[in-house]
This record gives sequence, C-alpha cells and structure tokens, in this order.
Amino acid sequence: MTPELWSIILLSLKVSGVAVLLTMPVAFGLAWLLARGRFPGKVLLDALVHLPLVLPPVVTGWLLLIAFGNNGPVGRWLTDWFGVTLMFRWTGAALAAAVMALPLMVRAMRLSIEAVDPKLEGAARTLGASPLRTFFSITLPLATPGLLAGAVLGFARSIGEFGATITFVSNIPGETRTIPIAIYGALQIPGNDAEVTKLAIIAVLLSLGALLISEILARRSGLGRGSHVL
Repeated sequence: MTPELWSIILLSLKVSGVAVLLTMPVAFGLAWLLARGRFPGKVLLDALVHLPLVLPPVVTGWLLLIAFGNNGPVGRWLTDWFGVTLMFRWTGAALAAAVMALPLMVRAMRLSIEAVDPKLEGAARTLGASPLRTFFSITLPLATPGLLAGAVLGFARSIGEFGATITFVSNIPGETRTIPIAIYGALQIPGNDAEVTKLAIIAVLLSLGALLISEILARRSGLGRGSHVL
C-alpha cells in the first residue's frame, strides 16, 4: 500500500460520502412523493428518477457536462454567484456519483416508506397526534432501517461509479482519480497487474461490505430479501 494508493482510497471514500450526504434529502423527498403522493405525472417522475439506471453512464456524464460545465447554465451560475467550479474537481465527481446513486437510494427508501402500516399512523392521528408528530414518532422510526439501507446502497454505487465521472471531471491525480478510474488508468500500463489487483480487491471489499450492511438493514425494515436493490 503506497501513499498514492491510500490517496486514491481516501478520495473515493470522500467522494462517496459527500455524494450520499448530498443525495439523502433529495432521495427521501422523492421517495416520499412516489410512495404517498397522488398527483398527475407521477409515472413520469418515477421514470425520470430511475433514468440513470438505464442510460449509458457516459450519456449521464455528458448531460452533467452540458448543465454544470463552465459554460453550462447551472455551472456558469454557480461560478458567477458563488465562485464554485465543479468541472475537473472532486466535487464534480461527487455530483456524478450522487446522480448515479439516486435511483437506488430512492428505490430502497420508497419501499421502506410503503412498508409502514398506515393503520399505525391512523391510530396515532385518532389519539390526537398531529401529522408532524405522527411522522416523527411512527413513520420515520419504522422507515429508518430502510432509509439507512438506501444510504449504504448509494455509497456502494458511488464507490463503483466510473463512466459519468470520467466523462464529467476527467482523470486528474489527487483530485478526481477514484478507485474505478485508477483501475482503468492502471490497465493501460503494461505490467501493472499488481496495482490493478490491489485496487480491484479494495473495490470488491468496500462494495461487498456496503451491500451486506444494506441487506441487514433492509431485513430489519421488513422489506424482504433483495427487494431494495432492483
């Protein structure tokens, strides 16, 4: 384990952690809308949320480049008003990972919310609890294992993100070179099998650990085996 490898691992953990933290509120809001909402266009919203699952990741990265690039509408606004640049920065890698992880997080959270028995919420309301108190005392505690499962699943997806990231923020050592990008770069160098093997093993261990934790949390939430993944 060289200092360079440690740098790659720490950067990957930072990118994935920030991606999950940024995505959690958005994913929960979308999951709540899809689980409990009744409104026109719900099917379209559901399709848009899950679109990154079926789009080629390179296309997702290209769309991010158009929107959040230096000349894109959102990217120019962020630069002019806040001095924030996402292109070729680790923050851009976190954004790409967040977009790719969002569908899986929404799926797990939606199932956890739908698994909460409405009769329990109704009973709390008949006893005089306000909607807000019912949510924090009944709905949220029962759904929390599923929410955490979604967060861990999103973390695992972020660790393995490659296509959208390299398209949007390129491969810059110490800035955007996460584990998958480092593996891709190492594969281009003949005789670099040792480094590829180390990075691949690390990626497998991190992803497997996250998936196991997600499965345990999903079982506790009563979602059933494997139903939170796809």
